Formats: sequence, structure tokens, C-alpha cells
Amino acid sequence: MATEIKAPTFPESVADGTVAAWHKKPGETCSRDELLVDIETDKVVLEVVAPTDGQLCKIIKNEGDVVLSGEVIALFEEGEVASTASSTVTTPSAPTTKTTKNASGEQRVLNPAARRLVDEKGVDPTAIIGTGKGGRITKEDVIRHVDQAGQNKVAVTEAVETVPTADVASYGGRIEKRVPMTRLRARVAQRLVEAQQSAAMLTTFNEVNMKPVMALRAQYKDQFEKRHGVRLGFMSLFVKACTEALKRSPAVNASIDGNDIVYHGYHDIGVAVSSDRGLVVPVLRNAEHMSLADIESMIRSYGQKAKEGKLSIDDMTGGTFTISNGGVFGSLLSTPILNPPQSAILGMHKIQERPMAVNGQVEILPMMYLALSYDHRLLDGKEAVMFLVTIKELLEDPARILLDL
Repeated sequence: MATEIKAPTFPESVADGTVAAWHKKPGETCSRDELLVDIETDKVVLEVVAPTDGQLCKIIKNEGDVVLSGEVIALFEEGEVASTASSTVTTPSAPTTKTTKNASGEQRVLNPAARRLVDEKGVDPTAIIGTGKGGRITKEDVIRHVDQAGQNKVAVTEAVETVPTADVASYGGRIEKRVPMTRLRARVAQRLVEAQQSAAMLTTFNEVNMKPVMALRAQYKDQFEKRHGVRLGFMSLFVKACTEALKRSPAVNASIDGNDIVYHGYHDIGVAVSSDRGLVVPVLRNAEHMSLADIESMIRSYGQKAKEGKLSIDDMTGGTFTISNGGVFGSLLSTPILNPPQSAILGMHKIQERPMAVNGQVEILPMMYLALSYDHRLLDGKEAVMFLVTIKELLEDPARILLDL
């Protein structure tokens, strides 16, 4: 008897999803918990796996179709697959796994998702370290190998070459490629436009001398990493400075709900992260209670999840204030856009040495421009400027954070 495969139950904030990719075809066998299909929502990609050993009978929702929470997307027939699986290894027409050997003769096994990604990226599977059960190579292992080997450029080139001819147009040798916008990219675009249309957005700027922070980091980074197992970066210091500044300027941590102003008694700091699917903003919850090591560890974890597409809805839900670091890409100055319903967002930028006047003398100092975009409906210019000045003072004299000055 066929079993119904249903879409996952979406959170209240997610209305529906889109079938991104089927990893199995009708008639193909699969093992329990083997990946069947990816469903893309406005925020994350959800994976649907096989409930037991068996085979996929029928696909009801094809790639690109919109599905609702709990909607039937396929039919699945339970059954033993051991004998079938052994034959599919030797049958090129419908393999469920792919085996290969490395230089030492050790046999390596790739699961279907990993095999498909290996074919797309054109990487050598014998060079990939498998972390799955029994040394099996997973999809995450392939992604990690591609990132470490610096093959992103090659992967993009191959992806363009494999685009179906129906999506590629050539005009006198000038090639254009048309691809559908991902749901995440479309949702980000919609929210950015809404932010500009619904808020009285204004940006104020300041600059901070990063020499004290850089000296502090240089002095303690080795001891910090040895003790906490994570590197000391600038982002954790900025998060701590922001939480202290938010305590002194509660309106910056507030939001507008209809005709009401909601003042939050906690500081959930969103950290904008760029991923292959688009911009995502995972949240550091109760950042005011987190240590520098906790912040660095959480940011590192979120960054890895973003690369692997593993961020969950809970990771990105909420947030009372956001920090965006365009400096990692070389941005010298920008005006960040609000992340509704938040009332402000801080933009960090590239550290660049510039001649500065200090006590009547010209000194070369590592300077960073800071930008604070805020909703003028809630924040007056004075509050926004004082908030940014507070961050500047805390970073230029980090002892103030410890002494609460």
C-alpha cells in the first residue's frame, strides 16, 4: 500500500513553499532517511526524507510547483531495498549510490544528493573526506570540499554551461541567461521595498578610530582562541558595544506596531549574513547576557549553517536590532536598509588608514565609517546621533564596556 509523502508543517509566518529539486525519480529505490526532495520557502530550504526503506512511486508536485503546509507531494511504497540496492550499484541506468576508490584503494560511497552535487561541480570524489555513517560522503562534505578547494569560480562556469538551451538566448554572440528568482531572493526584495515605502528612513554617519580595538585584539587573540576555541573578531566587540548603547537608548531597540511603540526589554541582535541563496539575518538572542566567546561561537555557527543552507526558521525569527558588515567585501561607505519591524540598523565598513588630526598633529590611523539607518517616525535625530556616538566612544575606549561608563 502506498504511503503519502507530505510537505513539512510550515511555521505560521510561512504561507507556502516551492518544490526546489527532486533527488529521486519515480521507481527509484531509497533507504530510510534518504533525501527525497528540497522544498524552498521564503526563509529556508526544508528537506523531506524517505520515511522507511522502499521506492518512490509517483511524484504529485513537480519542481517549481507551489505546495501548502502538509500537502501531499508524492506517493511512496515501503519495502526492502537491500537486494535492489546491490544491483543498482552495478547498473548505470538507475544508481542510488555511487562508489569510488581513493589512492589507497579504500572504497568510498556517495549518497544521491552528494553524487548529484559532485556531477554538477565536476569535482573529484576521491579527494572528498566523508563524514557520514561508515565514511559515506554527504552533500555537506561536497560543499565543504568545494569551498576549501576554491572551486567556486569553476562551479559557476560549469553551471552556466549546463543551463538548458531554453533558458539561454544569444544575440550576435551576446549571451543572456534567464533563471527564476528564488523565493528567498524574492522575499528579501519585497521586504526591502516595503521598508523604504513604509518607514521614514534616514541615515546618520560617524567614524571610529579602530586602533584601540585592533591593539586589544592583537594582544589577546592567541590567549582568547586557546581558552575558548574560537577566534576573537571585531563583530563580537561591535555586538557588545551595541547592546550597551541600546541599554542607554531604549528607543533604538523599540519597534512600531500600528499606533503603539513596543519597547523590548531584551536585545536580540540580528547579524546580516550573505549566502548563495541571498541575504539572511540570523539572530543572537539575549545578546546582552552573552560573552565575547559566546557571540563569536554563535556567529561562526550561523555562518557555517548559511553556507550549507541549514539555517532554520527559528534562527532567523525576531530580532530587535541588526548589524550589517559590508566591510568584509571592501565597502567604504553605504546606507543600510531597515529590517522591519526594527527601527534601526548599524552598517560597518572597511577599515582604512587615513591621516587624522590628533591634538594638533597629523597621525595615520585605521578608521572605519559607521552608518546608522533609522526610522524617523520613532527616533529623533538627536537620539540616533547620540546612539552612534556612544558606540564610537565604547569602541575607541573598550574599557568603558567593562566598567559600564
